[in-house]
Amino acid sequence: MRRISLPMLVFFLCFVSTGWRQAQAQTKSRVITFDVPDAGTNPQQGTLPAQVTDSGLTVGSYVDVNGVSHGFVRAPDGTITTFDAPGAGMGAGEGTVPEGITDAGIVVGAVFDGSDVFHAFFGSPGGHFTTFDAPNAGTNPQQGTNATSINSAGTMSGDYVDSSGVPHGYVRSPDGTITSFDPSGSVFTAADTLGLNKAGAITGPYLDANSTLHGFLRAPDGTITNFDAPGAGASQGQGTVPSMITDSGTIPGLYLDSNNVIHAFLRFADGTFSTFEVPGAVAGPFQGTLANATNLPGITAGDFADANGVSHGFTRVPGGKNFFFDAPGEGIQATLPVSINLWGVVTGTFVDVNGVNHGFLRLP
Repeated sequence: MRRISLPMLVFFLCFVSTGWRQAQAQTKSRVITFDVPDAGTNPQQGTLPAQVTDSGLTVGSYVDVNGVSHGFVRAPDGTITTFDAPGAGMGAGEGTVPEGITDAGIVVGAVFDGSDVFHAFFGSPGGHFTTFDAPNAGTNPQQGTNATSINSAGTMSGDYVDSSGVPHGYVRSPDGTITSFDPSGSVFTAADTLGLNKAGAITGPYLDANSTLHGFLRAPDGTITNFDAPGAGASQGQGTVPSMITDSGTIPGLYLDSNNVIHAFLRFADGTFSTFEVPGAVAGPFQGTLANATNLPGITAGDFADANGVSHGFTRVPGGKNFFFDAPGEGIQATLPVSINLWGVVTGTFVDVNGVNHGFLRLP
C-alpha cells in the first residue's frame, strides 16, 4: 500500500477540513428540519422520511411514544397529514410503514398487523386504501408482503416472504396481476424504495447460496440481468447492493470489497460503472461511502462516516464535485439522505444526540 508522508497528510487534512467548512457554510441555511407532531422522543423513535417526489411531497413513517409506526405525507407548504392503513396493529413494532409515493400522492408500503404478519397497501391519505398479499406469501410472524415502489402508471414492486421464510421479488400490474420473480442463483431477493422506474424496470439486491450480495436489473419484459460492481468482494456478507433506479436507467448503490470497506457506485444504462469515495470517509471495515439516490440530472445523494463515527450527508454532481452537509444542531450523530428529486431537493433522517430520529429537507 502506498504511504502518505506526514507533510502531505497534514496538507490533505487541512484541505479536507477547509472544504468541509466551506461546504457547511454554503449549505447550512438550506436544510429544513421537521417532526411529525405525535412522533416519539425516545431513542429509535421519531420521524423517518422515505422519499421526496418531483412535486415536493415527502412520504415516510413516524414511531410514536409506544413504539407504533404510522404513515405521514408532508406537503410542500409544510402541512403534515398522518394516517394508518387498514389492518395495522397498534402494538410496539407494529403499524403502518409507507415506502413510496407518486407525484399525485398515491402511497405504497406495508402494514404490520397484530400477529406480526405484514401486508402491502396502496392508496391516498384521507381517502381509500387497498391492502393485498402476494399469492405465495407466508402468514406466520415476520412473513407477508411489502410494497416498496410505485410508478406513475400504477405499477408496483416489492418483496414477500413465503411460508418457508424465503424472500422473493414481485411486480404488481395496474390491473392487480402479481408476478413473482427471483434472479438466477438467488436464495433471498429484496426490493428497494424507488427500485422501480417509469418504464417498469426494477432493481434490487439478492443473496446467493454463499451469502454473497449481488445486484439485479429486471427489464419490463421480465428479463433479469445480474450484476456486480467492479471491486466487490465475493465472500459472505460482501458484494453489491443497489439502492434505486432512475427513469434513465442509472442505478446508484454500494459495494463491500474484500476487506469489507464500503464504496459507492453508479451503474449506467449501458452497463458501465463509476465507483467513488468522498473525502473524509473512513475506509475501515463496514465503513465508507454510500450512494443512496440519484436524480434524472445525475446528482447523487448519500452519506459517509468520519473518523469519529459521525455520519454526514453529501450530494455529488456528474463532474465529481462533492457538497457536504449536516442537519443543524449540536451533537448530531448522523445525517442520512435517502431520496433526491428532479430539482435536487434531498430528504432523509438525522439522529440527534439522544438517538431520536428527525426528518430533513435539504434545498439546492
